[in-house]
Amino acid sequence: MDSKKWEALRGSAGFYITLAVCLLAVGVGGWMLLSDREEQPAAENGVPEVSATVPEETVPVEAPAETPVVETLQPEPVEVKAPPMPEAEVDDTPVVAQAPRLVVSPLNGQVLTAFAVDRLVYNETMDDWRIHNGVDIAAKPGTTVLAACSGTVLAVEDDPMMGTTVVISHDGGYQTTYANLQPQPTVEAGDTVSAGQIIGTVGTTAKAESAQSPHLHFSVSKDGDAVDPDEFLKR
Repeated sequence: MDSKKWEALRGSAGFYITLAVCLLAVGVGGWMLLSDREEQPAAENGVPEVSATVPEETVPVEAPAETPVVETLQPEPVEVKAPPMPEAEVDDTPVVAQAPRLVVSPLNGQVLTAFAVDRLVYNETMDDWRIHNGVDIAAKPGTTVLAACSGTVLAVEDDPMMGTTVVISHDGGYQTTYANLQPQPTVEAGDTVSAGQIIGTVGTTAKAESAQSPHLHFSVSKDGDAVDPDEFLKR
């Protein structure tokens, strides 16, 4: 531009108005630029944004309590020693075979009155009904009477009702009784007799059975209880 024209333009009022407008525009533009820069994140200005992270509180975790291991003590095996066996006593007694127990009938004859302890039988002499704890075997007076089994003579007596009587004890709790014998039997109390040995003879000394014909009254007991003589003789 020509210097003369520039001088003329600068001296005019329009020049100053134009200059003021330009300065105002520059100021407004600068202010707006500064405002935009303040609102932008720090990251846009080239400054890295720092994020403050509040560290989480770490709660210590307690380890589970360990279960104590109980050690079971096994008892040591104890050796039990058996006491020594006592020495057996040696029996030098020689072994002798024993013969079977022999049982025989004291005599053979007709049965006048049978054994009866569970029922009553009529007694002609006493004229009443009563039990009968033995058997009455008919025989002539003087007929020999034998021991039914081996044993020991317990008693020889004159019974007021059953006359002359011999009682013999045997093994197993048995006893045999021989009544209505003639006086003075052939054995005494304490004698040891064998089966079939003569112990006396048939008589008529039993007052309780005098109405009957001559006979032997034979009875058996075991542990004090009456036993059927037939069962004893069949052993």
